[in-house]
Amino acid sequence: MPQPTRPRVAAPRLEREIVVLVSSGRARSRKEIAESLGIAASTVSQRVQAMLAAGTLEETGEGASSGGRRPRSLRVPGSTGHLGVVDVGGAHARLGILRHGGELVTTTEVALAIADGPEQVLTQVTAALRGLAGTVAAPGDSSVDRTDPGHLLGVGISLPGPVDVTRRALDSPSRMPGWSGFDVGSWLEDALGVPAVVENDANAMAVGEHFGHARRTRHSVSVKAGTAIGAGILVDDRLYRGAGGAAGDITHTRIPAGGDTPCTCGNRGCLETVASGAALVRLLREQGYDVAATADVLALVRDADPVATTLTRTAGRHLGAALCTVVNFFNPGAVYLGGALSTLEPFVSAIRSQIYEGAHPLMTRDLVIAPSGLGADANLVGVGRLLEDALVPHALAAPQSPAPSTASEGPR
Repeated sequence: MPQPTRPRVAAPRLEREIVVLVSSGRARSRKEIAESLGIAASTVSQRVQAMLAAGTLEETGEGASSGGRRPRSLRVPGSTGHLGVVDVGGAHARLGILRHGGELVTTTEVALAIADGPEQVLTQVTAALRGLAGTVAAPGDSSVDRTDPGHLLGVGISLPGPVDVTRRALDSPSRMPGWSGFDVGSWLEDALGVPAVVENDANAMAVGEHFGHARRTRHSVSVKAGTAIGAGILVDDRLYRGAGGAAGDITHTRIPAGGDTPCTCGNRGCLETVASGAALVRLLREQGYDVAATADVLALVRDADPVATTLTRTAGRHLGAALCTVVNFFNPGAVYLGGALSTLEPFVSAIRSQIYEGAHPLMTRDLVIAPSGLGADANLVGVGRLLEDALVPHALAAPQSPAPSTASEGPR
């Protein structure tokens, strides 16, 4: 069967794509690179040879054979280090250390208050990340000082608000005083001495979920339903950001059920006011329940409290109705449901029924609606994958020792 091909790609871009594939473990041989990129094997061989001569790639021996000559395995020099990843929430942060390819080595959580502002929060998470990194040595490198986090190749952080990935700063986030416009990326680079990537939490989750399910689809929507609601979109396996970088921000869509209820964005009647964890807390308090956070709602529903269960099911219907429009317009292959509320069966069932009843049959015929496959780790895996892509220019420029940079170019 002839090799599928695509239009000719400029050498620098092709080298970047090759480094991403090899450093992440998605391809280890010339043949796997050619198959992944859909280009001629001869083109890959020629480019790989030039990269070997330049020191951008190196050969590490022979790989597994499927018949015929054994392929020579490729690697990116310096790629035995780890990636530090952080997912910041309103009251805690989840941190992890990843190997290239997305394998989580270890995770931990720290308590914080996002309202304390960026410098205090980032000081907390970088201290925790240094400690976590110090417990992990680079694979096969017995010389690494486990008390020194210097073997981190980069750091990625996801934040619960709209992120300008070029400036690596939040853009007018609600519930986050002092964060708007703060250069999170440069702060992290100064603190840790490695390149940094900053991403919206829903986008990070979407990337993690998209590549984390056994049944793959090229187009997906991931919804994070917790205290607030966010969504991320992948088209042809690439994160879609939209013209202003805010694609997927469905939480501030006005819906009739929201009525005149004030929203954190300053508007009224947004989806967030009737379908989020914060909305459920408000509605339960109005009925005399002593609840303060989304976790209290989860506990009530799991205890089969009738009022909490009914309100949660109604919230799921509101979100499902909003997602009908998304499904009809976008026609994704999958809708993945993450966040704390997605762990509640009444909420998920209501979303699923609304989509199947309200969307066009052509849109739902092959649609997969599934809860998160990675759970709390989805954001960590997703921002790690984006960090891998962003590290490619550094690997091309200095494969042995990635240097701190402003990384003004966002992830692909």
